[in-house]
Amino acid sequence: MRVRRDPLARVPRAVWVPAALAFVLLVGPLVALLVRAPWARLPQLLAGDTVLPALGLSLGTASVSTGCCVLLGVPLAVVLSGADGWPSPLRRLVRALVTTPLVLPPVVGGIALLLLLGRVGLIGGPLYLASGFQIPFTTLAVIIAQTFVGLPFLVLGVEGALRGVDRRFAIAATTLGAGPWTRFVRVTLPLAAPGVAAGAVLAFARAIGEFGATVTFAGSLPKVTQTLPVAAYLALNSDRDAAIAIAVVLMVVAVVVLVSLRDRWLQGLAR
Repeated sequence: MRVRRDPLARVPRAVWVPAALAFVLLVGPLVALLVRAPWARLPQLLAGDTVLPALGLSLGTASVSTGCCVLLGVPLAVVLSGADGWPSPLRRLVRALVTTPLVLPPVVGGIALLLLLGRVGLIGGPLYLASGFQIPFTTLAVIIAQTFVGLPFLVLGVEGALRGVDRRFAIAATTLGAGPWTRFVRVTLPLAAPGVAAGAVLAFARAIGEFGATVTFAGSLPKVTQTLPVAAYLALNSDRDAAIAIAVVLMVVAVVVLVSLRDRWLQGLAR
């Protein structure tokens, strides 16, 4: 007779207490948010003059920035997936630079974007002098900030998916006369499509929740740059229930995204 073993039986008892504390620390604030949420007034709050424009702006800019992440991130992931032949120091440096926005404080990212694209920035300065157009404190600035923070998630997810593609299919396509572009478009990319979709969804979730870089680089102009996280921060001092309502929406988006992705994005990070 085969004895079924409990996988948890192999976990030392000594780790259960700190593990439980860690779980409470992570989940407790979310539970408190749900318990204290003004559920009866939630539809009214979400349809208010502050929340509704911020919600529409966030959905619109996050969708555009996700499209930008796909257009820019997939080619970058392709390059990184084929970087095994590069010198090791160069490969590590490029990967570190690509993933820096993941660990960079968002406010620092906003300052860096200002120094690059602001009125006196490396690129924004000449652009402003030549055309009079400034990027900061516009809706375009929101999209750029969201793309900056969301792009690494898509690149990591797509690179992991590309590395997991069975190369025998590409070899078979080569023997049939397919060129590099044809192999990529018709063989490699369709096989990596789940990873691309997972990376895009995660980039969208990161974009819609972005605060620090957005408020630093784009400001908080109502209906122009005031996204949901910025509106929640401002409402915290004037309308606490509205701030909680926005926080509930953002939390639901994050949980739905992570549950739908399951372990796919973790596999991308592990690669």
